[in-house]
Amino acid sequence: MIDFFRIIFDPDNLFLKYAFIMGGFASISFGIIGTFVTTKRIGYLAGAISHSVFGGIGLALYLQVNMGLMWFDPILGALLAAILAALIVGLVSIYAGEREDTIIGIIWAVGMAAGILFIDGTPGYFNLGSYLFGDILLISGKDLLYVGVLNILVFGTTVIFFNSFFGVCFDSEFAFLRGINTSFFYIFLLILTALTIVLMVRIVGIILVIAMLTIPPAIASFFAKRLWQMMLYSVLFCALFTWAGLWISYSLCLSSGPTIIILSGAAYLIILCIHKLLR
Repeated sequence: MIDFFRIIFDPDNLFLKYAFIMGGFASISFGIIGTFVTTKRIGYLAGAISHSVFGGIGLALYLQVNMGLMWFDPILGALLAAILAALIVGLVSIYAGEREDTIIGIIWAVGMAAGILFIDGTPGYFNLGSYLFGDILLISGKDLLYVGVLNILVFGTTVIFFNSFFGVCFDSEFAFLRGINTSFFYIFLLILTALTIVLMVRIVGIILVIAMLTIPPAIASFFAKRLWQMMLYSVLFCALFTWAGLWISYSLCLSSGPTIIILSGAAYLIILCIHKLLR
């Protein structure tokens, strides 16, 4: 482990230093938004948003190669697709009633299918593994800046609208009766979730990003008695799993994203078993 830290701070291994810093940065947004996603029990909505991102990435690659729009970055396409999916999913979950699961499943599948078709129509080879399964070692200084801005946005809005988000997550009807626009804050929460998903895709990928939004908060729920405590513990657990997964994957030459997820899942199962035994 000590050797790993020496390698991180070696000037010749800037990519590892960026990955290590990103692990800490990402944990802030993951921990806060993941806590809301877990307590509101909207993991399936976040899953639909995350898979819709692939459609935006495919569209961006198509426009870059076939239309010459080099400024249309895949992250920009993913961002637009995620926000659009968040708006659709939010409105569907509010107004669709019993058809909610069906429509959300359609959005989930169509997003992935659209991305594949766009890529099929784009000549050349593209390394989609970093988008699907993540690669924290490909993090750049620009990615760190984006996530830093996201952290400020997520933390700031959470502090300002904490009571509103709290009411939406635990008792929307009571919050509505108290004068809170629950529909607005619900969709606002989904948009924040979409932004978090897009900027964190580089770490664990589209397919696995939902795990990092749910596993650390699920573990934190065993120890926290208040929502803010759950957020704090989620941030700490997320950072711990990311750093430990980075160390293990680098030491054993494994993919970083799946390693982080397996480590997180194993920790959850162990803590769940201990919790059951103690009870």
